[in-house]
Amino acid sequence: MNEFFGSVWWLLVALGVLVTFHEFGHFWVARRCGVKVLRFSVGFGKPLWSRRGRDGTEYVIAAIPLGGYVRMLDEREDDVAESEVALAFNRKPVWQRIAIAAAGPLANLLLAFLLLWAMLVVGRPDYAPVVGYAKGIAAQAGLHPGDRITAVGERQTPTWSELGIALSVAALDRKPVTLAIRTPGGLDTTRQLALQDLPAQMDETQALAKIGLLPRHLLMPAIIGRVKESTPAWGVLAEGDRITAIDGTPISSYEDIAPQVERLGLRGGPGMIEVERDGQRLALELTPQRGVDASGKARWYLGILSSVPVEMPHDAVLRLGPIAAIPAAARETVFQSALIVEMISRAVSGQIAVRNTVSGPVTIARAANDFAARGPAWFLEFLALLSVSLGLLNLLPIPVLDGGHLLYYLIELAKGRPLGERAQAMGQYIGLVLIAGLMGLAFYNDILSMMS
Repeated sequence: MNEFFGSVWWLLVALGVLVTFHEFGHFWVARRCGVKVLRFSVGFGKPLWSRRGRDGTEYVIAAIPLGGYVRMLDEREDDVAESEVALAFNRKPVWQRIAIAAAGPLANLLLAFLLLWAMLVVGRPDYAPVVGYAKGIAAQAGLHPGDRITAVGERQTPTWSELGIALSVAALDRKPVTLAIRTPGGLDTTRQLALQDLPAQMDETQALAKIGLLPRHLLMPAIIGRVKESTPAWGVLAEGDRITAIDGTPISSYEDIAPQVERLGLRGGPGMIEVERDGQRLALELTPQRGVDASGKARWYLGILSSVPVEMPHDAVLRLGPIAAIPAAARETVFQSALIVEMISRAVSGQIAVRNTVSGPVTIARAANDFAARGPAWFLEFLALLSVSLGLLNLLPIPVLDGGHLLYYLIELAKGRPLGERAQAMGQYIGLVLIAGLMGLAFYNDILSMMS
């Protein structure tokens, strides 16, 4: 229940900040263009709180927090007194109406920049981009445990989070990408990652696993959690033993055990398993046994299970000074915007799964709670990404959205006169159907995520 209420709370905080800033963009530009604003509402439906300001605008917080609106004086919606006709939105030049419609999405992009700047100044705790284990494509590229990946193509990767994003984006193109590497010995070099060898049908969220990369901070210690009965390890190894070497090969993590057991099994005969137990170092003789795992694959095994994984402390911080953070935040805002546009384009063309592009309120609420639990800097970055998404979504040329209004105004500029009321009404109906479809898809994806 704590997670539920936490998710609801942080969702309301996120939407409250983003919607308020978005609508304030419309409000501020409308006022600068001489338009009278009748209502500034955060949320839809029945007002929970309202106050009329000295400027005559009614400020409202409404019951349904999934959006908001700015209602302006408009002859198409209400009777307007002769003395206020000049203050009506519909009487303003088309370029002013364009500025007012575009102000909301642009306000979200500005907010994203400010949030990213704040995140960089505060400092986001993270993990170093150090390889813990490499197999498959990563191993073929020559990556080894301890290698620090400092860049993917042209994108710098100061932390594992940036590395994960960069590799996931690169994986979409299925083209080779160059990695900048710093080896454990301090040598700077490059590796070519053959992303064209990735499976044609692949869940984009599993890109790192398919590449074969496991970060150092997710490595499990080589500590035995349980010994299975009637196996080679039964009665020899014990719960809590830390395996330090197998047949003379050092073991640094639990992931190192299976390959060495396989090698020992193929060699044949017993081998020495070195362990630490209660402060003592022991060398114990064991012979692996051949069997079939849960997937039906034959393998050599000892009969041990890992201990419960422990979350490692952060070993890196993404932080910049107030001045250096300005261009960095601008670059990241542009990168995130371009990435979202590309993801939408790929989803429309069928190159990536729509379920990984469109998220509903349940998924967003869970993410908000998760990022808030990681700390202020993480939540600031989450808000920035959500703000970019909201701004770009509203720029889609769908009637009802800001982008739809901009489309109407651009047509007006081209024709020299406004689009006919009948055509606008038809567009509104089409827009409502499209928005309802998007909302339905978002809720459907939410249901799938809860079931998975």
